[in-house]
Amino acid sequence: MQTLGVPVVLLWLIWGHSCALGGKVNKHKPWIETSYHGVITENMDTVLLDPPLVALDKDAPVPYAGEICAFKIYGQDAPFEAVVLNRTSGEGVLRASHPVDCESQKEYTFIIQAYDCGAGPSGADWKKSHKAVVHIQVDDVNEFCPVFREPLYKASVTEGKIYDSILQTVTLVTGNIRNTERLSYDKQQSYKIMVTAFDCGQKRAKEDVAVHIDVKPVCKPGWQGWNKRVDYEPGTGSRQLFPKMHLETCGGPLSGVKAMVELQTNHIGKGCDRETYSEKSLQKLCGAASGSTDLLPAPSPSTNWTASLLTDSGRDSDLIYRFDGRQAANVPDHVVPQNLTDQFTIATWMKHGPSPGLRAEKETLLCNSDKTEMNRHHYSLYVHNCRLVFLLRRDFTQVDTFRPAEFHWKLEQICDKEWHYYVINVEFPAVTLFVDGVTYEPYLVTDDWPIHSAKIDTQLTVGACWQGGEVGTPRFTQYFRGSLSGLTIRPGRIETQKVISCLQACKEGLDINSLESLAKDIKFHFNPAQSVLVVEGEDLDSINTAMTKVSYINSRQFPTPGLRRLHITTSVQCFGEDTCLSIPDIKSVVMVLPPSEPRITITGSNRLVRPASDLRGPLGVAPFKELHITSTVMKGDGFGGSRRPGVMEVMHNLDYCDVLVIGDELNPERESLEIHHSVLLGKHLDATNSTSGISIYGVDSMAHYEQALRQVRYRNWRPATLSERKFRLTCSELNGRYTSNEFNLEVSVLHHSAPVEHVNHMAAQPQYMRPVHHPLMIHTLNTHMSGPAPPAATVVIVVCIAALVVIVVIGVYRIHATHQEGSRDDEDEVKDSEEDWDNSALTITVNPMENIRGAQAQDEEVKEEREEEGEEEEEEEQVGGMTSAESDNSDEDEEGGEDVEREEIKERMQKGKLEWDSSSITY
Repeated sequence: MQTLGVPVVLLWLIWGHSCALGGKVNKHKPWIETSYHGVITENMDTVLLDPPLVALDKDAPVPYAGEICAFKIYGQDAPFEAVVLNRTSGEGVLRASHPVDCESQKEYTFIIQAYDCGAGPSGADWKKSHKAVVHIQVDDVNEFCPVFREPLYKASVTEGKIYDSILQTVTLVTGNIRNTERLSYDKQQSYKIMVTAFDCGQKRAKEDVAVHIDVKPVCKPGWQGWNKRVDYEPGTGSRQLFPKMHLETCGGPLSGVKAMVELQTNHIGKGCDRETYSEKSLQKLCGAASGSTDLLPAPSPSTNWTASLLTDSGRDSDLIYRFDGRQAANVPDHVVPQNLTDQFTIATWMKHGPSPGLRAEKETLLCNSDKTEMNRHHYSLYVHNCRLVFLLRRDFTQVDTFRPAEFHWKLEQICDKEWHYYVINVEFPAVTLFVDGVTYEPYLVTDDWPIHSAKIDTQLTVGACWQGGEVGTPRFTQYFRGSLSGLTIRPGRIETQKVISCLQACKEGLDINSLESLAKDIKFHFNPAQSVLVVEGEDLDSINTAMTKVSYINSRQFPTPGLRRLHITTSVQCFGEDTCLSIPDIKSVVMVLPPSEPRITITGSNRLVRPASDLRGPLGVAPFKELHITSTVMKGDGFGGSRRPGVMEVMHNLDYCDVLVIGDELNPERESLEIHHSVLLGKHLDATNSTSGISIYGVDSMAHYEQALRQVRYRNWRPATLSERKFRLTCSELNGRYTSNEFNLEVSVLHHSAPVEHVNHMAAQPQYMRPVHHPLMIHTLNTHMSGPAPPAATVVIVVCIAALVVIVVIGVYRIHATHQEGSRDDEDEVKDSEEDWDNSALTITVNPMENIRGAQAQDEEVKEEREEEGEEEEEEEQVGGMTSAESDNSDEDEEGGEDVEREEIKERMQKGKLEWDSSSITY
């Protein structure tokens, strides 16, 4: 090879050169890369290729055969062309034949081949390379904003599913919406979202688009169309709870439906909205017999044994005592009923839970035991291991035999931590228990020997039992843990079922409107408190109609505001099966809105002036004769589409009014404040009085309270040192929930003063009196008149004036004499010529010439007027300032003393001794 290497190389070059010079031989195809990748920016024409576009040919450097003459592109609608830049080197370039747009097409793929120049100048016998693939990517120039094709997109999905694509929003590009979690129809029925778009250059759409997606429920059995909250406005009567409710059964064949609606009000007062008047007022309101003793009254100076107990105000001023196992109270001996016979009643409200500890001890509500020496329990009421036990040990009689002594009841209510009303009717030897109006007989009765009589006083206690003997120090034991209210004992008779039901009746509950419109196959029933309603039926449509008529009602004028929970449970029966569908329970609430609170207002004259003689009279004076009681509330008044607040007067009941003495208490030796029992007849009212005032109580109308208060009398039979007495009046509704203003009244006393020989021409009217205007105000003599009056006319006028004066004097005298007593004390020695009278302020202008008439002429006129007294009674009432209504009210009270006073007047007139007050007469 070494000897042959050079000659062989030279020989090959010579041969190749001779072939090239020949130019007629094209032995080889052009060669290019197998694939190209290019990038072009839209609206530009040059494509940047990788690798560069270059074709090679082994025939080079032979002219034509070794040169590249063309690049050809194969592809549908490829907007590109290839251009040869240098035939010898084979370089080329790829250009866009027309502008390309990224928004219309972002990528292109096509085929390219290279061609040589052939065997000669004519290009004959040219050869082409293999096919290469070219991928072109169009770079975007961000010149347009994305545009949504629709103004609104809608879609719907079924609850409980995950969707890869809920909605495709087609713009110039494609968008997709999908859910990331399972949707619930009960939670949300529809969604409204806003969507925007960005192009590849992050250019935002000019306008967003709304997308509405509805959630379709999967058919599930259950109640539909009900509200979770129903507002109740006080005073609107019965309110439908579910007017659009219906039961969805998903087409299953049913044979019966049973729905139970429960109104839960355990958190309100004593278990529901009840009247919160005092126990005595409620008993009278319900028609209970009188004579019951309240062992847990509100603390006061006269009922101070409950002052140390813990109270729980509850709601609406409902008086509740809470016992925590450490409190108890001794009932005073003068309060304890002493005449318990074979018939009596014990009643109380109780709220009690399970006793703590493994071995529960007795918890005593009421206990009557020996005060000293021994610990015998004569009768008691206690709880033991969630059992209610009543102990009654009879006194020893001639027959020394076993007697029923302990009565046991085992009830769930005793330890359920809810309020219940317990009544024990004793008709020895039978004892009956009522719980919330339902009768329960004892499940166990044990006998015991009677208690031997002993001269040992007993002690009645509440909240524990008194242990007075066999211990070093007397103490309480068997403490009660729970709450009590309205604990009473009624000796001598038992309570009726009607009264018991009234005392514990709820004022709120469930109701059904339009019973007559219910289908015949519908059955329904309430529990006694109307807090549970059960509706049954075979037809689904009938059940749906019945449930839409279920209502809530609250008959209290001022109900307790707040939530009342509703719970509905449903069971469905199918043909041949016990239960075929599971219906979810419903929980809803009734919101009782706050009532318009009343404003109780007491008005009247706040000052009363009376002569001392009136106070000494047998009837005294009526301080509240002009009293008025009104009640107003603020109400929204719909007018012209708007609600304007306004004041309106309402009528409702009161439950007590207290008249308190301001200052020193009454001295029973010389004064009293009282009301006659006859005034209270025909009304639901009672009254008690003491040296500190008088209290009228009972649930009755404001009008009846007005009538009673106007008849309250104040007497003082020794008013010599008294100048005034002050009283304060307040009234209440619903046991103090709403109270009136404090109405203060002052009674002023006028005493006799020294007589005067002349009349007061300038007597001023007291401002607190109502003036009585008389039509005759005549002055006939006037020195400034143009001429003298005719003598005849003057005489006539003088005579008329004289007659009027006589009439007025007689009227004043009669009123004065009516208020005089038959006997006078030392004060009568001093004549009172300037005595003022309430409602008798007279302003009379008389001719001064009347002064020349003597006392003799007046006496003659008096005799004439005595014969005409029957015809002048109406004028006498007007002159005295007493209205007809006042005289009617006072006739009954003063009828007894009127005859005596008339005889006194007659006797004084026969003697010709007239006494009157002339201080308020102007001549």
